Amino acid sequence: MAGAGPVGGGTSSSDQLPLDGRVAIVTGASRGIGRAIALHFRSLGAKVVINYASSSTQADLMAADINSNSDSQSVQAIAVKADVSDPAQVKSLFDQAEQSFGTPIHILVNCAGILDAKYPTLANTTVDDWDSTFAVNTKGAFLCAREAANRLCRGGGGRIICITTSLVASLSPGYSAYTASKAAVETMTKILAKELKGTGITANCIAPGPVATELFFAGKTEETIKRLADACPLGRLGEPQDITPIVGFIASDAGEWINGQVIRVNGGFIV
Repeated sequence: MAGAGPVGGGTSSSDQLPLDGRVAIVTGASRGIGRAIALHFRSLGAKVVINYASSSTQADLMAADINSNSDSQSVQAIAVKADVSDPAQVKSLFDQAEQSFGTPIHILVNCAGILDAKYPTLANTTVDDWDSTFAVNTKGAFLCAREAANRLCRGGGGRIICITTSLVASLSPGYSAYTASKAAVETMTKILAKELKGTGITANCIAPGPVATELFFAGKTEETIKRLADACPLGRLGEPQDITPIVGFIASDAGEWINGQVIRVNGGFIV
């Protein structure tokens, strides 16, 4: 895939490292898909801001590992705690990123999210559970995207990428709050892409299907997990590494012409 990673000999360093010199904030980056995206961005040359809400040990170890394995003497990764549902903390996240790397941010990936592992029907969803889901998944994406729309690098290379879900297409029972929260983000992102006309910043959603992460496994029986894996034509669950190449491609210059889109990455689970 063009621009998604190192290619064969005889290419320039910019081809080999398509995100070299760019700074990316990845929310929810201490675990799961967010962690995989942050590590993939680093492999493409980006400096990364590992946002977390509670997993400080994992985030700090991840940043330390990236920096210790870098050939550069400058910092390549930082871990920043921020609750994405809090406007002041989102602003601080961007402030710390800019101060640490001395440059405007180029890429935002909204990956922070929560899911009610009780999988209630709408009739059995509590107001508190609905509100907490929307606070992180929808309000958090809004606050981060709003900050990015005002602060990302202009003139090319600016990317806003929201991680949503293929459940918006499958409409599976038991996921009403989660699916509704992500559907709102998809609509918001499409409008944002149009509103960013003239800035050189693109806005897109990546919508994974079932991916083998802690969030996915929470509250599911072995029977349910097997059923979801069997429902995929490829006969397995997705892995975080199945999602990262398309995110990396969209973040690169080669992905510029993809804008205002929702890309469902699910192995055919939803077609």
